[in-house]
Amino acid sequence: MKIAVMGYSGSGKSTLAARLGAELGLPVLHLDRVNFLPGWRERDREEARAMTAAFLEKEGWVVDGNYPGLCQQERLEQADRIVLLLFGRFRCLWRAWRRSRQFAGRTRDSMAEGCEEKFDLEFLWWILHAGRDRAQRARWREICRTWPGKTVVLRSPGELEDWLSRHIAGS
Repeated sequence: MKIAVMGYSGSGKSTLAARLGAELGLPVLHLDRVNFLPGWRERDREEARAMTAAFLEKEGWVVDGNYPGLCQQERLEQADRIVLLLFGRFRCLWRAWRRSRQFAGRTRDSMAEGCEEKFDLEFLWWILHAGRDRAQRARWREICRTWPGKTVVLRSPGELEDWLSRHIAGS
């Protein structure tokens, strides 16, 4: 089984990916760990692509993250299931803020070492506006149009839990 988990910042992509990996016995790749080096520096793009491509060669996987430049087309083509977490902006804001308090001064498991959790005005703007612009919404629609049989769109934690109980639990 190969699962691509994508969606808005703060929607719970990393948490879902870790859960799916644990429940299904699949390796998980968090693209934030690939994209960033300590201190929130971006990794060389070719190196990041090579790391992602190598992971995609596995028999089964869960990949968490959007990052169009990190083999997104290949991820979506190979995926048996594409999960889009398209929660509302204020729910994502709340979740991201809560996460920043939970991991204050520490690095989450889904993040590169040396990238301490932060919540600043730039990230606030990203969650509320920049990460939800017209182009991003068009990308979500294109994914749904291109891979309708394997794409599931979840718009709330309740929908997510319902989907998990129907499709994943006890797999």
